[in-house]
Amino acid sequence: MARNVVVVGTQWGDEGKGKIVDWLTDHAQGVVRFQGGHNAGHTLVVGQKENQKEYKLNLVPSGIVRDGIECFIGNGVVLDIRHLLEEIAKLEAGGIAVRSRLKVSPGCSVILPYHSAVDLAREALRCCDKKIGTTGKGIGPAYEDKVARRGLRVYDLFHPQSFAEKLREVMEYHNFILEHFLKAKTVDYQGVLDQAMADAEGIKPLVTDVSAALYAANAAGKNLLFEGAQGSLLDIDHGTYPFVTSSNCVAGQAAAGSGVGPGMLNYILGITKAYCTRVGGGPFPSELDIETAGAPGYQMSQKGREFGTVTGRKRRCGWFDAAALRRSARINGLTGLCITKLDVLDGLKELQICTGYRMNGAIIDALPVGAEEVAECDPIYENMPGWSESTFGVKRWEDLPLTARNYLDRLEQLCGVPIAIVSTGPERDETILKQHPFK
Repeated sequence: MARNVVVVGTQWGDEGKGKIVDWLTDHAQGVVRFQGGHNAGHTLVVGQKENQKEYKLNLVPSGIVRDGIECFIGNGVVLDIRHLLEEIAKLEAGGIAVRSRLKVSPGCSVILPYHSAVDLAREALRCCDKKIGTTGKGIGPAYEDKVARRGLRVYDLFHPQSFAEKLREVMEYHNFILEHFLKAKTVDYQGVLDQAMADAEGIKPLVTDVSAALYAANAAGKNLLFEGAQGSLLDIDHGTYPFVTSSNCVAGQAAAGSGVGPGMLNYILGITKAYCTRVGGGPFPSELDIETAGAPGYQMSQKGREFGTVTGRKRRCGWFDAAALRRSARINGLTGLCITKLDVLDGLKELQICTGYRMNGAIIDALPVGAEEVAECDPIYENMPGWSESTFGVKRWEDLPLTARNYLDRLEQLCGVPIAIVSTGPERDETILKQHPFK
């Protein structure tokens, strides 16, 4: 009988989902990407230490580095076709078979050059404290077009005349906004059309009814792994709005974004670092100083190599926020947790955990909704002893230092979700298993 697992980030993204998806793929026959765009980034380290390869993926599901695994891009993804083709070419140049195993939904909304132009022009106009921290890759404007019912989808590429007419209409709208409101350069219609038609030839062989393919796989008893991008606290509905991404990042989107019923989702695994990070603007209650050498935040930043996979920007770092994770647990319906980057805390004499907040004279136990309220939250900390021993590469729970186990046990208690997996390094085997999501 098939068993299907959804992997979601429970913080502000960058939790290490790529390695875990890759590790879980041992027990899956298909991996599905169900939301977001090429603003997401997964870094995978594959192979033994003497012959390692590192892959940076944005759109192609992480399971692609495993032989024989089918990979699917669901309708909830906004697709920059040119970027996807370039990513495929890089993977194939590295010896990975992609085109024979990758399927793309015809329902994916297409990102085109005017989306990026609008994205960048808007961010440039925002004052410093109002900047969202967008990657400027056109993700938000593409989702706007989708909701406004003026967007173009992959299946439109199969109808060139109709595509050209729809493109002209939508570009008249966006070029007007670019010129008269955003005071930016317009985008050439013919150039966009020619490039889109050229790219269409590269993607057409990959297009299939992903919903039907997933139902068929499930009926055949194949295990499926649904791979989320970004993190739950960046969700357009449930995150620290407006400092959020443009899609739903929560587990429920796995159904809507791939065309399956929620009854097919059997286990929800939430990925979280042993501390917190955030890229871009927005409130961050447990944030620490990352610039002062010797400070805990500096260690997290440097030892954790906290730089954005897509942008290269420094990630802001802070203590583990159990109150924020409680909200993530509720909105995702988490079955289990995976804790990553525990080793980054090695050597810190004292650790702090945010257990709740003081806000306007009241004590609250979960992250509130909306950026304004979150910005008013003062964290309440609980202190715990750290450990001097190394946890890097540890593969058994009992081999962790007692204080590290106590720390993890406390996180589990505070969040109300059992820990299923602990990742202790970037390689596949640097993993502690307590409960297997596929079993």
